[in-house]
Amino acid sequence: MNDVVIAKNLKKVYGSRGNVYTALQDIDLNIKEGEFVGIMGPSGAGKTTLLNIISTIDKPSSGTVTIDGEDIVKMNEEKLCVFRRNKLGFIFQDFNLLDTLTVKENIVLPLALSKVNLNEIEKRLREVSVALGIEDILNKYPYEISGGQKQRTAAARAIINRPTLVLADEPTGALDSKSSSELLQALSDLNEKNTATIMMVTHDAFAASYCKRIIFIKDGLLFTELVRGGSRREFFQRILDVLKTLGGGLTDI
Repeated sequence: MNDVVIAKNLKKVYGSRGNVYTALQDIDLNIKEGEFVGIMGPSGAGKTTLLNIISTIDKPSSGTVTIDGEDIVKMNEEKLCVFRRNKLGFIFQDFNLLDTLTVKENIVLPLALSKVNLNEIEKRLREVSVALGIEDILNKYPYEISGGQKQRTAAARAIINRPTLVLADEPTGALDSKSSSELLQALSDLNEKNTATIMMVTHDAFAASYCKRIIFIKDGLLFTELVRGGSRREFFQRILDVLKTLGGGLTDI
């Protein structure tokens, strides 16, 4: 499998001389095509900073990041804009749906902006809506559907342009347990059946148990990693064991 993400010697420092905060230090990270990787760690560990750098929202103070063979650190804003649209899919905790558009219109927006032809848009819409179990709500508006349906709509929008990498930031944070399970199963199915490459930041061990590999960060440094083997229940327990070792209450992690 090809490397989708290669990050080397990542460092991120905030502030200026005399008042410096190091958010990330000496981070090396590889994500291969078709992986479902979780990023975990205590509050303030650097999870969001890492996600922001990989997602091109922020730049590292030093180090390199290549995604799909392209060096994103050296890109100017114009190139980054095109790169984000073509290569990255985003799933946020707060959905970020447009209330004035239907579910269908929200999902196909990235393709419409890229001027994809109508037949191809309809074909891809059918594929993603069936995969995420939302084909029966396409004509509804966001305010007419549940939180779980909103998040699956957001997931459909994130993958409809067939991105190289899907980035999920606490995607179950605003969902109840049933909706969380449905979304996580849908992401897992996308990963298995469509070979979608997913990087998910989460504080939730249950959500993390759907991943194939978990990278733990503490104090801006890589702490350890777990690779899933055996059942999801066993993996969940192994994740909990690492979180206890990391310290801090589980609600903090």
